[in-house]
Amino acid sequence: MMSTDNLDTLFEDLQGQFDVNEPQSGHQQRFMAKLNAEPQVAEDQSKLFKLWKPFLAIAASLALIMTLTITRQGQSNPNALASVSPEMQTTQDYFTTAIASELEKLNDVDNPEFQDLIVDALFQIKILEEDYQKLTIDLEDSGNDKRVIHAMILNFQNRIDILTNVTEQIDELKQLKETENENSSTL
Repeated sequence: MMSTDNLDTLFEDLQGQFDVNEPQSGHQQRFMAKLNAEPQVAEDQSKLFKLWKPFLAIAASLALIMTLTITRQGQSNPNALASVSPEMQTTQDYFTTAIASELEKLNDVDNPEFQDLIVDALFQIKILEEDYQKLTIDLEDSGNDKRVIHAMILNFQNRIDILTNVTEQIDELKQLKETENENSSTL
């Protein structure tokens, strides 16, 4: 906390540097007109959103296709993890549902700023899906080797980790942006 002596010293040092001139006539009316005017930022953001809208539709379609692909792979692939035992069927169903849920969260993101993150995550998921297809072949060839089963489970976990990390990053970026907007509006 600043003491009275420090305040006095501060004002003495700033003596003669204050703007004490009267504002031009009509200043208050111009200020009030600007204050009451519609913000241009909202209109600019609306135009930007209109430009990104087709890209958002494409990204949402890709996310939906990925969701359907993952769900179908988990349910219809006879060489998948589910073919090992009823417990592995339950495990595969759990992971498939969790992945579909995370993909749905990404599909709900409508902000074009985050599309690069989403596209990157979907690309990583696609790579893991291709690896999973190779593992299903290895599972059949190995006669249900536990190492292959473990690798398949790890593959599912990696997909979920990627999706949850991206969702968390998006949430953090949204909160940071909201905080910055609140701070800039209070200034």
